[in-house]
Amino acid sequence: MSFQLRTALNRQSRSRTLALVAGVSTLLFVAGCHKKTSPPPPPPPLTSSAAAPTADLTATPTQIAPGDSVVLTWHTSNANNIQIEGIGEVPSSGTQSVRPTQTTSYHLIARGEGGSTDATATVTVAAPSAPSAPAESNIDDATFHQNVKDIFYDYDSYDVNAQSQSVISQDASFLNQHPELKVVIGGYCDERGSVEYNLALGENRANAAKQALVAAGVSPSRLRTVSYGKEKQFCTDHDEACWQQNRRAQFSLDR
Repeated sequence: MSFQLRTALNRQSRSRTLALVAGVSTLLFVAGCHKKTSPPPPPPPLTSSAAAPTADLTATPTQIAPGDSVVLTWHTSNANNIQIEGIGEVPSSGTQSVRPTQTTSYHLIARGEGGSTDATATVTVAAPSAPSAPAESNIDDATFHQNVKDIFYDYDSYDVNAQSQSVISQDASFLNQHPELKVVIGGYCDERGSVEYNLALGENRANAAKQALVAAGVSPSRLRTVSYGKEKQFCTDHDEACWQQNRRAQFSLDR
């Protein structure tokens, strides 16, 4: 091979090498200048679609004398844990009779998947009156019941109807003539319904009778209420005539 040919081949080989190096450098430069791809943003946090709980709590009545009882009634929704402070866990809806000895606020808390809520009912207990020497009375049980008659209620009701209101007026007239007498008012129900439901209904009937006497001028300090629900029956037949006798507020001397 001639010298000129070898020189030409060497030049051609160097040119290819330089071109290869230049190409690799260009690729490295382009790769180095290319920005890194940012990672995708995290998914948004999961939000609960559960409905928020609701709660309602009432007390009947809201003002009482010492020794009287009160019916708490509550309703909740969208809650799986319901607590009343001082009572404990309770069902989603219900009633309960309580007898606070002082002014008390009952606090209900309802919790569910959608959060929590609360409700409060306050019962005011009147300060006890100063004790006084009891006046003697010559009124015996027979005389009392001749002059103070029981009142009766419609089915599943504690409204004092017109006929019962007339009886209340006569009862109050006798009691106002004998201010030394103290009376216990028992609320009764017929045999239908649950024990719990009738206990609350009996409490409402006794309180309704008491409020009617107070409206007629009898001092509330002379009246005490108690609920017997369907525990005590005046008649044991299973018909409306018998059930009517058991739906009553009974007045008795409070010895």
